[in-house]
Amino acid sequence: MTLGSKRKTPPGVLLLRRIRGRNWSPKTFRYVILLITFIAYACYHASRKPSSIVKSVLHPEPSTKPPQAHIINERPWPLGNVFVKEETDANRESTGWEPFNGKGGTSRLGEIDVAFLACYSLGMYVAGHLGDTLDLRLFLTWGMIGSGFFVGLFGMGYFWNVHAFWFFLVMQMAAGLFQATGWPSVVAVVGNWFGKRKRGLIMGIWNAHTSVGNICGSLIAAGVLQYGWGWSFIAPGFVMSLGGVLVYLFLAAYPEDVGFPDINSNSGKFIKRNRDIEEEEESVVADVEREGEGSGFRYENKRSVGLLQACMIPGVIPFALCLFFSKLVAYTFLYWLPFYLSQTTIGGEYMSVKTAGNLSTLFDVGGIVGGILAGYISDKFKARATTAATFMYAAIPAMLVYHSYGGVSQTVNIVLMMVAGLFVNGPYALITTAVSADLGTHKSLQGDSRALATVTAIIDGTGSAGAALGPLLTGFLSTLGWEAVFYMLVVGALCAGLLLTRLVIAEIREKLGYVDEAAASEPLLNDIR
Repeated sequence: MTLGSKRKTPPGVLLLRRIRGRNWSPKTFRYVILLITFIAYACYHASRKPSSIVKSVLHPEPSTKPPQAHIINERPWPLGNVFVKEETDANRESTGWEPFNGKGGTSRLGEIDVAFLACYSLGMYVAGHLGDTLDLRLFLTWGMIGSGFFVGLFGMGYFWNVHAFWFFLVMQMAAGLFQATGWPSVVAVVGNWFGKRKRGLIMGIWNAHTSVGNICGSLIAAGVLQYGWGWSFIAPGFVMSLGGVLVYLFLAAYPEDVGFPDINSNSGKFIKRNRDIEEEEESVVADVEREGEGSGFRYENKRSVGLLQACMIPGVIPFALCLFFSKLVAYTFLYWLPFYLSQTTIGGEYMSVKTAGNLSTLFDVGGIVGGILAGYISDKFKARATTAATFMYAAIPAMLVYHSYGGVSQTVNIVLMMVAGLFVNGPYALITTAVSADLGTHKSLQGDSRALATVTAIIDGTGSAGAALGPLLTGFLSTLGWEAVFYMLVVGALCAGLLLTRLVIAEIREKLGYVDEAAASEPLLNDIR
């Protein structure tokens, strides 16, 4: 199905329209779009967290930890305590789970992470182009259901008593391919409904779905861990599939799908035809209701953009390379922070696997604040590159201080972890949302050409290659000591900031009123705002 073929109104929207007797207003639809895409991508991230939670179960270190009390029916955090002194069931078996236990276990854990992320990264380029070609609602639906299915199959390895490394590797690779459908699709949908005005702030708030998904995934996986580590995969996988059903029923990927005209990519207002917009909206709604519930809408004026053409859009390559190193840092925390917390002392004590999973969610709480703050600042000063680079440079001392002093006490660990999360996730959120959407509606795309999903796929796909490299290197470097891992993260953050230097200088020169010939011939800064 191409953009020029018929797309049907979502069945859930048709049902609500029949019950209410009229269509929702454009403002209501925008709220609904934000909510559904928020839930959808939170599900994607929730289904990625189980592997980080169960690492210490699959590969328990030779323990020097003192025996801990066995507490039954402990209420999960946030209803209960973050710090839970318990080890339940056979999950904390000293032998772990083949093939991840014993010597080389951390390397194998790193390998399944990189298998997932490598397939995710490669699939992103294909998914982005398909997202600009196919019906985004159906594309996202099948991506979520397929991803949930393979995440659940990974967990079934526990119940089927599978110990073959290839099984877990293949499940992660398949899940990674289906996960690639998510980000290009949700960014394209939001870009279809919102213009550039205040896009940084709106998408900064909206991008909290990443951290909310990480938090929910950690809590779900840690909450059911006592019943067997397989449930830590099956439960998020099931939730993911339910999210796919929600998308199928209610997501209107384009304003035209529910009878509204297209929007202006800069102002975010609906394109006027022969009347004022309010009259236009009322007219279109009336037409939709007269056409009947099963009608589709035909749009012939949109065409997809190829990968090469999208790469030539000014700013795409620098931001893509920056995101490579930014996601290397962010995903190392995503996949290894719970394991790191369970293997280091905090306040002179080791913590349980469940506590480590609970505590790691606070990194994402800081990430929520960072994403919103980065979006607001970039809107306020109209400087996307400068904001992203500043956050990356600030992440360097934040990570070093966390590693050096995070073990002083539980309170100090929480505070420093949230600060690190703020600076690490801030630029990651900004680039993958507002910047990608800005570049996907670049003025070099003449007429009604759109490349939202394709540009998003190029930027996030390149970033995901870094996301694959970070956890893989961590699996090897952690055997040398955690200091080596943190030095790797510092180098990654530094590279991410340096890659934006040219754009930062251009933004500063523009602010100071200097415009040279090169800047005039490549007006990136005005376009990405």
